[in-house]
Amino acid sequence: MKTELNLQDADGFYEQLLNAHEGLNAEQSEQLNMRLILLLANQVGDALVLRDCIESAQKLK
Repeated sequence: MKTELNLQDADGFYEQLLNAHEGLNAEQSEQLNMRLILLLANQVGDALVLRDCIESAQKLK
């Protein structure tokens, strides 16, 4: 699992993410996040990496 910044344009990605949520209510925003998570998980494709990511995210509470 990669833990160092690996985005080519982190600021651009963050801006796109914020723009995608603009005008959405809480439920719509949550649904967008869930669809995005599933699409990104499909891109990763490796079940062990995904498990490690979930476990790491849980520790960040």
